[in-house]
Amino acid sequence: MSEKTGILSSIVETLKTIVYALLIAGIFRTLFFQPFWIPSGSMKDTLLIGDFLFVNKMAYGYSYASCPSIRIPRFGIDIDARDFCGVFDGDNGRLFGGEPERGDVVVFRHPVTGRDFIKRLVGLPGERIQMRGGVLHINGEPVELEDDGVFVETYMPQGPEQLSPRCANTPVSPGGTCEKPRQTETLPGGATHPVLNVGEQASDNTGVFTVPEGHYFFMGDNRDNSTDSRVPRASRGVGFVPYENLIGRADRVMFSSGGRSMLAFWTWRGDRFFERIE
Repeated sequence: MSEKTGILSSIVETLKTIVYALLIAGIFRTLFFQPFWIPSGSMKDTLLIGDFLFVNKMAYGYSYASCPSIRIPRFGIDIDARDFCGVFDGDNGRLFGGEPERGDVVVFRHPVTGRDFIKRLVGLPGERIQMRGGVLHINGEPVELEDDGVFVETYMPQGPEQLSPRCANTPVSPGGTCEKPRQTETLPGGATHPVLNVGEQASDNTGVFTVPEGHYFFMGDNRDNSTDSRVPRASRGVGFVPYENLIGRADRVMFSSGGRSMLAFWTWRGDRFFERIE
């Protein structure tokens, strides 16, 4: 074998290895777990900006939304899940489908934009959901709330998008202490989790939302800083989320970075490694 032939053979083998690795990674991401990086503060203090987690795709079975979307704006790459698996879209069904439970923290595809969102499931099909005075009501009954101190963080830009937190004790100077009252919310069925409030605003008092069959109602734990099902799709909100748009359940934070990049290891939060998501 000539030296030129040997080099060409080596290049071909390397390319085959790369292709196989990408195929394996794609299958793993489609069927089992999808990485997710928390970009905003809508789920504080359950999830913080910079938390890195894997989404369990086996929890609810599979639909077109289980296929990965590949978006790399820097290189103009925007491949949607429908481009891969659009043939399975439209019947609001799932393969090996499992029903989500109230209180689950779920990653789903936004019904309009197709972007991945993460929120808490609070309303099931057929239920009536309403906010009154900042208190969640389900089928006319208020959920149980118990005061749980104050959530405190530093007022400074956070994460890759450099978003500054909203504070109940405004105005707060850069580097100052940002505070939000925290309560423990108990949903029907017994799931408990913290919720934060900044102050009175329009989303604290809503009309009654009747969740259609085959759809779900989601809200962020940081109630006054969350675009969720309280905002209709027509107003650039989430609205009701179809069953087929669910991607998977978030079970555990793998690690967390308080900086602009997950590679900045000196900003990692040591107390959040393998933190269970409640």
